[in-house]
Amino acid sequence: MGILTSQQITKYYERYRSISVTFTKEIIHATGLVTQQVYLKCLGEAWPCVIYSTSFEEAKVIINTKSGLYGKLQQANNLVNLRYSFRISDKTDPMFFFVSCRVAGSAPYQGSQDISMLTLQFTQRPPDDLIEIMGRLLDANINSSKRRDERILITPDSLRKLQITAKETVIYLQGVPRRCILRDISFSGAKVIMVGVAKFITDKDVTLRLDFEDPRQSLMINGKVVRTEDVEGRKELVAVAIHYNENQVPMHYKMRINDYLSQVRTEPKPEAAEETVPQTQETQPSKELEKNETNK
Repeated sequence: MGILTSQQITKYYERYRSISVTFTKEIIHATGLVTQQVYLKCLGEAWPCVIYSTSFEEAKVIINTKSGLYGKLQQANNLVNLRYSFRISDKTDPMFFFVSCRVAGSAPYQGSQDISMLTLQFTQRPPDDLIEIMGRLLDANINSSKRRDERILITPDSLRKLQITAKETVIYLQGVPRRCILRDISFSGAKVIMVGVAKFITDKDVTLRLDFEDPRQSLMINGKVVRTEDVEGRKELVAVAIHYNENQVPMHYKMRINDYLSQVRTEPKPEAAEETVPQTQETQPSKELEKNETNK
């Protein structure tokens, strides 16, 4: 988790304060929520719960109605503390913090008499850590639509900032792995250079593998080849444009792309560069692919 300025955290809070995020399996994984270490604390006692959703103003949690919590809440005038816990990539132990809440409502969960959902209204602004974790996710999800076609050219500098391990990667063409070189990526797709014949690649379903650092992870992104282009001077190579299946793009990927775009947006802009890549840059991947294909 990067360190955000207080100005950025305030912007997240004001922009997304009322948006509630449901903790699906993907959201739990993307945020690093440690579900086993989440609980309610009331009058000095801890009560296990499951966070169903959260915003910066309230949370909904699921509890066992027979646990005895309701009696404690009556004694505490419905005041309770909700403990969040998140795993941070560069830390050995999970981080945790408490948010002061008031129980604003209770209802049976999915008609059960034994399980209830509590609505907890925060009595004050939550800690900056919660705003940063959930704000990054919300910002990435919204920008994945607003800036979906904004391309990031793969250079040594962008590789470092994106924390992609290498521009050389693998594309699975109808399940068959093929070596390729990343040319550019965006929220909605990517362009790669590979050895092949355009007519046998166009309109095919593909899966692109991207390897990242900090934390170390490999993401598999499904998509379809929507366009192919010749590589000047290299008949055996083809540039392949991939459009991702939008409902299958990993949240981790969206967050990494958004972090990069947010980072470069705050840096001084260099002089405008040409959109096309010089031939010396295009022919270099061809030599690498030739070597890789020969060694297969």
